[in-house]
Order: sequence, then structure tokens, then C-alpha cells
Amino acid sequence: MQLGDADGHRDRGRGRGGSGQVSLDITELLRLRAERPEAISEAAARRTRRPLLNDSGRLMIVAADHPARGALGVGGNRMAMANRADLLERLCLALSRPGVDGVLATADILDDLLLLGALDGKVVMGSMNRGGLQGASFELDDRFTGHRPEDIERLGFDAGKLLLRIDYDDPGSLTTLESTARAVDDMAARRLPVFVEPFISGRTTEGKVRNDLSAEAVTKSIAIASGLGGSSAYTWLKVPVCDNPDDMGEVMAASTLPAVLLGGEVGDDQDGAYEKWRGALQLPTVRGLVVGRSLLYPADGDVAAAVDTAVGLL
Repeated sequence: MQLGDADGHRDRGRGRGGSGQVSLDITELLRLRAERPEAISEAAARRTRRPLLNDSGRLMIVAADHPARGALGVGGNRMAMANRADLLERLCLALSRPGVDGVLATADILDDLLLLGALDGKVVMGSMNRGGLQGASFELDDRFTGHRPEDIERLGFDAGKLLLRIDYDDPGSLTTLESTARAVDDMAARRLPVFVEPFISGRTTEGKVRNDLSAEAVTKSIAIASGLGGSSAYTWLKVPVCDNPDDMGEVMAASTLPAVLLGGEVGDDQDGAYEKWRGALQLPTVRGLVVGRSLLYPADGDVAAAVDTAVGLL
């Protein structure tokens, strides 16, 4: 991976390399951030763009917006995503694999990837609400602290994504619901796609937020999300595979909006997760996958193989 400044000079990466890795010049990235902050907007202006959907009509997006919500854990490692240089290497490797269409991330990560030249010809999705910090008492009052619609438009990005968790016992969910509707309106006014990730959620006796993945709950969340805002023309859904994958046909029949499947954490049963995704990808409204931690931090450490397997499902 090469890194370039606004004058078009590029230096060969000097970071960690080897089989299954990319080499990044983190020192040069840090220099640009400190000495030439305008290089980020210049890189955004130079970026080669593409349509949201290519000829295949499918989408394969790698997600990395977890750290901004304080969600750094993967499996048993609570700080797996804490090392930014390591995360960037994994992201750049994933983006270099054939069939990967783009990335979903917050501004800090997308700015790094812009400076690294990793976003040319890729779909770039800005993560919009990251205020519902993992484990916080206000987790379900999920404020829009990330990309605004005007930021996505200004930077020439291709779409936005927002998280909508609804707990019928938590008044904070109403704030999130209303602000989500206004974000849908603002994105539609700019003719920018917005991917809404809905859940029916609740708290355990220990106070932790848990998402209900029963067929009834996922169906209800899709119905609610589909009706938000004054127009659904630019709304996509980002939905989980429910507890019983055989129910996904009826679940996805709740809306005509285009959808992608989210990956989430899959634990040790990576092959089982692939099979769940494979079946749901055959449904008429499902257009692709948005997967993050399970591909960037696979149990066997082979990012390229995990990404290639997921691409093969499409």
C-alpha cells in the first residue's frame, strides 16, 4: 500500500509486510495528519468514485465503525481493535481483495484510508450515529455524533449508515427514532443512500443491551425502519440473520426496500455463519453483505481467506 500527499508524491510503505499482509507507512501518515491536515480534503476531492451497485448488482462492504462506540472487543479479546495501525493494515488488505466493494467507517478511519489512497474506486459509507456508547446508561439514546449528511455530500462519499435500536422500556429509543427519521429525510434530500440497521432491543438483568433476533422481533424492526422519514426512496436496510435462518424468507417479506445482511460477531462457528448468510443472500431484496470484525479478526488470523470466502457467497 502506498501513501501520497497532496503534491502527488508517494512513498513505498515501510510497515509490517509478509504473506497475507499489506505494508503501510504509518510514520508518513502521522506526519501528514500533523503538518498537512488539508491533505485529507484534497485526497477526498481526487478520489475515483463508482456507482453504489456495479454490474453484478451485489455489494460486499467491510465495516470498521465499532471503535467510535467504544466497542473494541472481538471474541475474548476486549481490546482487539484498539491498535489503529493494525486495524488499518487489516482494512487495507480486505479492501485489496477481489470482489470487495467498499468500507463502512467513522471519519477518523476514513480520513486515514483517504490519505493511504485505499478508497479509490470503492464505495465509501460514513457512519452517522455513534453516541450510544457500549455499556453506557444512555446507550439507546443513540445521538448522531458521526458523519452528518452534509459531510457525506461534501466529501463525495457514497452513502451513510445509522444504527436504530428500539427498546420499548427505554425512553432514549424515542430520541433515536426521531433523529433517525430526520437523518433519512436529510439524506433523501441529497439523493444519498442511507443504510438503516434496526433492532428490537432490551436490557438483561445485569443492565446490558441485548438485541432480539427472533423472527418476530426482526420483522417488527424492519417494518418500523421502513416507514421512517418523508421518503423511503434512498433508504436501504442492514439486517441480521434471525435466530432461525429458515424464517428469513418471511422476515424479509416485511419490506420492499433493498437490504444487506450484517455479519456481527460469529464466535468460533465461522462456517455456520457463512451458511446462514448463503441462504439469506438468495432472497430477492437482499443485495449483499456488510461484515466487520468476523472478517478483519478471524479466529485463524487469515484475513484474506475470510474475506475471499465471504465474497464467494455473493
